[in-house]
Amino acid sequence: MSPEQAQAALDELRAAIDEVDLKLLALFNERANVAGQIGDIKRAAALPIYEPKREELVFKNVTENNRGPLPNDAIRRLYERIVDEMRTLQRERMKRAQAQLQQEAQAEAQAKGENL
Repeated sequence: MSPEQAQAALDELRAAIDEVDLKLLALFNERANVAGQIGDIKRAAALPIYEPKREELVFKNVTENNRGPLPNDAIRRLYERIVDEMRTLQRERMKRAQAQLQQEAQAEAQAKGENL
């Protein structure tokens, strides 16, 4: 294979990787939207964000369905990172919601004080 042929093959494969990356990005954001909704329910029900048993079920699901070429330990590491980022997203949404409630309560208290 000539250097030109090699470069052309690499360019083609890298373009394919770029397409896969955009699909992954869309899926990560779709997963984040669902995780955010789960976080909203947890906040409303005063449930903890961290659920180790559920996380183990996620890891079990993806490793049992893994057909390679990545080994299961690599899949688990990837999903540990994904789940960690989803937890962070849920925490941040909870903090924003709590801050908004506090601001609304303060505004309401100030409005009542002005009306006296």
